[in-house]
Amino acid sequence: MDNTLHTVTPHLVCEGAADAIEFYKKAFNAVEIMRMPGENGRLMHAAIKIGDSTIMLADDFPQYGGFGPKALKGSPVTLHLNSPDVDAAFQQAVDAGASVRMPPADMFWGDRYGQVTDPFGHHWSIATHIKDMTPEEMMAAMKQQMPGDCQ
Repeated sequence: MDNTLHTVTPHLVCEGAADAIEFYKKAFNAVEIMRMPGENGRLMHAAIKIGDSTIMLADDFPQYGGFGPKALKGSPVTLHLNSPDVDAAFQQAVDAGASVRMPPADMFWGDRYGQVTDPFGHHWSIATHIKDMTPEEMMAAMKQQMPGDCQ
């Protein structure tokens, strides 16, 4: 398996990183690359691969400033997952235990797009590109789809 890292690689902190790995396997067909156990069975470091992208994970370690979304009461970050079939990928994530933030819908920028939150508090957007659009076409479609927000 190719363990090459891309220029930017997310590193997620989770309450229960081992459980998160199992969830990502079910929800996003992740493949486990490695895990490095630490004290009391907690994970100091782990890595999975989703598609061609590596994601690193670790358990939360508040004593060292490592807090996950649950401790922070939310996450300002969304991980974006491109899929050939957004509806199937979205349903797979929900069936694995993700909660729906936004069901898939055709969006003004040319993607079919939805959002879920995984059981560990991380937000995921899932999309399938369905139509190439110019910036002008996107702006016109945005004004139609979101008229009150475009003033």
